[in-house]
Amino acid sequence: MRRPNWVPEGTDLDKPNAARVYDYYLGGSHNFEVDREMARKAIALWPELPQIMRSNRAFLRRAVQFTAERGISRFLDIGSGIPTFGAVHEVARAVRPEARVVYVDRDPVAVAHSRLLMADDPDSQVVQADVRDVDDLMSRPEVTELLAAGEPVAVLLVAVMHFVQDADDPWKLIAVIRDALPPGSALVLSHASLEGRPDQAEDHQRLYKMTPTPLTMRTVEQITGMFAGFDIVEPGVVYLPQWRPDQPEAVGEHPERMTGVAGVGFRP
Repeated sequence: MRRPNWVPEGTDLDKPNAARVYDYYLGGSHNFEVDREMARKAIALWPELPQIMRSNRAFLRRAVQFTAERGISRFLDIGSGIPTFGAVHEVARAVRPEARVVYVDRDPVAVAHSRLLMADDPDSQVVQADVRDVDDLMSRPEVTELLAAGEPVAVLLVAVMHFVQDADDPWKLIAVIRDALPPGSALVLSHASLEGRPDQAEDHQRLYKMTPTPLTMRTVEQITGMFAGFDIVEPGVVYLPQWRPDQPEAVGEHPERMTGVAGVGFRP
């Protein structure tokens, strides 16, 4: 296979990658047949997966636009994957052209792709770090520089914390991030919920136990607890399509079928 110009040297093109599979779910073009094959197998088990992923991405877009309209021009996207197909820097700069973004991911393949894509963008940086080692993440020069000006920062934890096990205490990890943020900063978070599709939750968690990134779906109450120290804006922590939809009809009759919940909070 000929290596496309967006693919870093040395990338294994015969092995599926989660970030490129996600890109396929979103309808993007930064994926290969091996990624599409893996996605098709997952869709066979859960046909609504692409719709769920797109609903999550749509929440990200709306939340970035919302925080930018509230005056935020600095964004820390943790668990960013590959910044394609409606990436944070594109959405934010449609509102605030001066927006700066630091993308963080622990996957070396996603980071390598991202660095190549962002090579000509001086206001977007890419860091390889793991939110579970939050002290290391928050001490990276790119992150400390983003925070140094004392301006509000929007921290994006979109579809990330359900990959953090209870033993790693996701609530404490978020608290460490919160305490480093200037007043007026925002937390944008979405998370897989147990309540939405209890018929699918057990099977889905079992499927992810066979991967390097096991999934922990949580209750709405547990997820809401991740906003401790933030003032949650209306409509609260709700199912993905219910968070400030562009049109009311976009919510649909069964928003719970998207299984994820989401919210945005601001640090006083």
